[in-house]
Amino acid sequence: MNSQSQASIGGRSFSLSNLDKILWPEDHFTKEELIKYYVQAAPFIIEHLQDRAMVFTRYPNGIEGKSFYQKNSPQHLPDWIKTFPLYSSDSDRIINYTLIEEQATLAWLANQACIEMHPWLSRINSLDYPDFVVFDLDPSADSTYENVIIIAQILNQLLTSLGLHSYLKTSGSLGLHIYVPVINKYTYEEIRVFANKIAALVASSTAKISTIERSVRLRGDKIYIDYLQNGRGKTLCSVYSVRPRPGAPVSTPLEWDELTEVTPADFTIKTIIPRLKERGELFAPVLTDKQSLENAQQKLKSLATV
Repeated sequence: MNSQSQASIGGRSFSLSNLDKILWPEDHFTKEELIKYYVQAAPFIIEHLQDRAMVFTRYPNGIEGKSFYQKNSPQHLPDWIKTFPLYSSDSDRIINYTLIEEQATLAWLANQACIEMHPWLSRINSLDYPDFVVFDLDPSADSTYENVIIIAQILNQLLTSLGLHSYLKTSGSLGLHIYVPVINKYTYEEIRVFANKIAALVASSTAKISTIERSVRLRGDKIYIDYLQNGRGKTLCSVYSVRPRPGAPVSTPLEWDELTEVTPADFTIKTIIPRLKERGELFAPVLTDKQSLENAQQKLKSLATV
């Protein structure tokens, strides 16, 4: 690719621009490399984005420049990229969310310097019923990744004791994300209440290193077990999304038994594709392993009375 190029992907033709623009100054990674990554990752990431309203974080002048969240579809969106109109009571307007259905859409968005991909937890045909319970383990400036691992393991043990499967990925930053796929018959409120109980139990058993305190000022050096992302319209960075950090790390699924053997920084736009080819798509079960919460909720009640 030159600085300007005409792309032809999956029968879609569109222009790419400023391909030599440096988006990661420390690493000298360009926009061209971001586009190439998303084109290569498309077979793995698209299934996690399809039929979901998308929010992007754009960095037109690189990760050290100004960034902005984009909910409304970018201007000059090609007519072959579908959108989903949804009224927002917060802003009292219709927001046209971009939908990602094909490889070319990812490439077009990467050309707009959309580095991060944030899908809703529910699909557009069941907006009020999320497909997952999610936990975001968010370390403070003074907490350690070793303690993040401890919290993740304890959370997984609790979920397993409740008869639930959980799936793990790096956030692509300094934390971890844990997903519990569920039958999408529960409201966001029901999911959030359930997640709150789980997070509170874990925080109470690891009170020296974790918290569910919302105030950053009051968390101190503890890891925040964020269950509040289980809300309508809230998003987590998608699996296989790039993050605006040195090295261009990628949110990557892990096997539970490799958690202590790797760090989030190990997985970047330069290393993730070989791993995917070797290990396969470890996060695929998140889309199919739909679980009921009834038995787990009953077990939680008994734990609360002990």
